[in-house]
Amino acid sequence: MKYPRLFEPGKIGSLEIRNRTVMTAMEIDFGRFDGKVSRLQSDYYYERARGGVGLIITGITRVDSFTGVGSPMQLSVADSGKVRSLRKLTDRIHTTGAKIFCQIHHPGRQSYTALIYVWPMMAFFSKIPGFLKIFGPLVSFYKKWMKVTFEPSVVSASDVMCHHVGQKVRALKTKEVKKLVRRFVKGACRVKAAGFDGVEIHGAHGYLIQQFLSPRTNKRTDEYGGSFENRFRFLKEIVTGVRKACGPDFPISVRLSVDEFYKNETGDGQGITLPLGIEIAKATAALGVDALNISSATYETINYWLEPVTFTPGWRAYLAEAVKKEVSVPVIAANLIRSPEQAEMQLEKGIQDFIGMGRPFLCDPYWVEKVREGREEEIVSCIGCLHCFESLLDGAWKGQPMQCARNPILGREKLLRTTERDGEGKSAVIVGAGMAGLTAARYLSLRGYSVDVYEKEAAAGGQVLLAEKPDGKKPLGNCVREEFRYCTAAGVRFHFSHEISAGEIVNLKPDRVIVATGSRPFMPPVKGKERENCYSVNDILNEKVSFSGKTIAVAGSGLTGLETAAFLAERGNHVIVIEMQDRIGPSAYVQNLEDVTERLNKAGAEMMVSCRVEEIKADCVKLNFLKEGVCREIACDGVVLAVGNRSCRDLYEELKKIPGLNVSAVGDTVRPGKIADAVRSACRAALSDR
Repeated sequence: MKYPRLFEPGKIGSLEIRNRTVMTAMEIDFGRFDGKVSRLQSDYYYERARGGVGLIITGITRVDSFTGVGSPMQLSVADSGKVRSLRKLTDRIHTTGAKIFCQIHHPGRQSYTALIYVWPMMAFFSKIPGFLKIFGPLVSFYKKWMKVTFEPSVVSASDVMCHHVGQKVRALKTKEVKKLVRRFVKGACRVKAAGFDGVEIHGAHGYLIQQFLSPRTNKRTDEYGGSFENRFRFLKEIVTGVRKACGPDFPISVRLSVDEFYKNETGDGQGITLPLGIEIAKATAALGVDALNISSATYETINYWLEPVTFTPGWRAYLAEAVKKEVSVPVIAANLIRSPEQAEMQLEKGIQDFIGMGRPFLCDPYWVEKVREGREEEIVSCIGCLHCFESLLDGAWKGQPMQCARNPILGREKLLRTTERDGEGKSAVIVGAGMAGLTAARYLSLRGYSVDVYEKEAAAGGQVLLAEKPDGKKPLGNCVREEFRYCTAAGVRFHFSHEISAGEIVNLKPDRVIVATGSRPFMPPVKGKERENCYSVNDILNEKVSFSGKTIAVAGSGLTGLETAAFLAERGNHVIVIEMQDRIGPSAYVQNLEDVTERLNKAGAEMMVSCRVEEIKADCVKLNFLKEGVCREIACDGVVLAVGNRSCRDLYEELKKIPGLNVSAVGDTVRPGKIADAVRSACRAALSDR
């Protein structure tokens, strides 16, 4: 076998796991408002168990429905009414040979006031037909009502606010802490009663248990604060209580952040650093737990746990390795593992005992099966775009589940097994071989269509090939290379350097036409834009022009503009970013924004907000400083206009006027957006017959 260590059985306590792969906990919001398992959630876990993973750990599962809700549609073991639903899930998973743990959790200060004290009521109302449609407005009303009447605080070890969520915080009373210990223990008992193979206690990622462990967030003066022993007491009482209640043979895993990485963000070194993290891990192992799941960071330092694309795979493996040297229990770790070669190497080196992965299983539930069968070239790989977490945070308040940019049928993968080849004998023409066109081609070929793709450029890729140009962004391009490979293997025919016309398409008499002609940079009506020193994003990233040692102004601080600025800065230029609104990256997802602005700050880039470009001149750019109401000229050698794209719709508009032609537009042709938008729209079009 190519990866012998990866596929050898392993043990957690007395429980044997069929291989060394673990799907680590990820909240997906696929459940129900009452905390029971939905069919979608059951299918999601089942497909990954069926795909060969050794151990599944559920997403965050609440033990308290009053102060401990972490997400609207998470699982719950806060009362015994959930056991029967959970038992159906575990029974189904066990038919595949996989094992499953339930991760019990309390968010503490990393929650929202809108979730405090109201979830039993929300669970009741969720039984009303059509509740999802009114959920968003109901939450909005509740938030406004709270500010008029009262605003309950999220709870923590102390009244130290999490700046990432910005919610009012109050310290738990001693009697409340003891009550929560009991709720963790009772929750674990329900986990066991529901047929889970073990329980994982979530003491990582800045949640409540970590808030007690960390000197940064624990300022208490009672028996749960002060010394290491006192700060450790909350976790100790939970673990010993679970062990006593569930027995010596029921596996217990504890997830720990052994470095909070505040030193990277603030430079003050406060909180849990690795030496303290190792002491916490050793003390936890000494309690008799069966495994440690080693992680890092908090919401405030989230990029050191849920990494953007620019982080190097395996960069934090040293954390697990340091713990493993000090403990005798198995170590699970998700060290940004992205390939079976990396997984095998980290097992061989003794860095960890089990390979934890999260996002790769969102993209491809059959990752393990494909590796075992030597079909690695078929893996749909994670590109680190963070659309998963962004969509979770955005959709949670709308009753919408998580999405994956690479996997548009997340949770519904059985569609690929049950989709009829109803396209046999039919043909499809796809115009454009960017991400949208490639995705449409793949899904149509799965239905049995004979597919021809026409692309005016010499190769597939489109806008994604530009997105991968800045340093560290290379994985983004993997999605088009992989899709092209899948399509080629499925028999899709590609016609490059061929800008097909509407007349040619009509003559081909296809049963389906999908237009994925994408978008082009928008050049706003700015005076001087016709000058030779004014450029589009495409000009820079395609390296039609190149600079070194120059001062370049970039107008627009969307992610495209910021990444273009970083591309220029990485090549030795001084960059000035200009934004009309009053903050940089007003529409960008916070993690990606923090990642790129950190790189720009290190390069000494200037950021100018509340500014509008009035005129581009030969050696400067004239800016209107909107708040001051004055104009100034800023010296520069060139100006890049990064103010968005406009859809290329001419061919689509022509085709849709032709009677009897079944034509759809997808991706940027409909509306310029992200990789995720292109993939979802293309999949939807390919699996329908509009």
